[in-house]
Amino acid sequence: MSARRKNPSTPSTPHTYTEPILNGTPTPSTSMRNSPPRTPASALLPTRLETLLISLYPGTLLLGSIFSTLSPTTRHAPYSATLQSHPPDFAPSYFAQKRNVFNLFFVKQGWAWTTAALVLFLLTHPSLGPPMRPVLTPRRVRAVLRYLLVTLWWAGVTQWFFGAPLIDRGFLLTGGQCELIKDPGAREEMSNTREYVTAAGCKLVGGQWKGGYDISGHVFLLTLGSALLWFEILPAVSRAEGLRDGRRVVMSDGKVRTAASEAQRESHGVEGGAEEGPGLGMKVALGVMGMMWWMLLMTAAFFHTWFEKWTGLVVAFSGLWVVYFLPRAVPAMRAIVGMPGV
Repeated sequence: MSARRKNPSTPSTPHTYTEPILNGTPTPSTSMRNSPPRTPASALLPTRLETLLISLYPGTLLLGSIFSTLSPTTRHAPYSATLQSHPPDFAPSYFAQKRNVFNLFFVKQGWAWTTAALVLFLLTHPSLGPPMRPVLTPRRVRAVLRYLLVTLWWAGVTQWFFGAPLIDRGFLLTGGQCELIKDPGAREEMSNTREYVTAAGCKLVGGQWKGGYDISGHVFLLTLGSALLWFEILPAVSRAEGLRDGRRVVMSDGKVRTAASEAQRESHGVEGGAEEGPGLGMKVALGVMGMMWWMLLMTAAFFHTWFEKWTGLVVAFSGLWVVYFLPRAVPAMRAIVGMPGV
């Protein structure tokens, strides 16, 4: 008698599950072979949604550069490499003037706007703590730590780095200097004037900061500030829209899990109360990010060379990567600064 054959529809192995999704419900997986292997390096990669958001920045720079090339008013307007803009008398647009009101009171104070928007979000969104109550919950403390790390990067690049900021040090290393060439009497002091090591100090004495490679500070600031806000509010936006959190994290045992499973293990629920839709803090943050995107587009269209704008973008995201992506693969670092929404 032949052996009784097993029903092919009956699984020969127990049913397996992937990591829990955001609400803690397991998702069935019929075969581990159908799932690609998840290595620790995958935790350093952005999710699809994050990739889409990140791509907005080089896309905006590209769009502005195309406009400046194709627009007759911009293409034929004189451009000053020293000013890194069109001379005021020949500016092809109001936004091409450095003294436009949005540049003076928004971009120049961009980090203050970023700080105010983040603080309001931290105080009002229930996933972080009791709304409008200054309670130091773990999620709020870790968000502040992430903000301070990004602020250190902003300050080091644009304000002070054991002397001159990095952006001015790079300008000097590439042959830049402070020159007073219009004033005959100032020429006698040229050698002394060239010793000014910051753009602010040079302008203070009436000099021109010229001759070197100048990273676009506007692109750096607008990218750094808006992306910081994006990364902080994105988990709340995803939950409000019912989207799955696709971020990966490396656990202390070396295994790769979802950020949702990490959040469940850490807090077993929402820390500050029930989730809700976009509140005041989220709306203000979105408004600030929208204005930053518009001014980034104006910078791309009217200021700096393409390479100067591109390096401003790269320098901004190098700091953001350390704060928002590296902790996903380094459990010890994640234990200190955490992750947004975790």
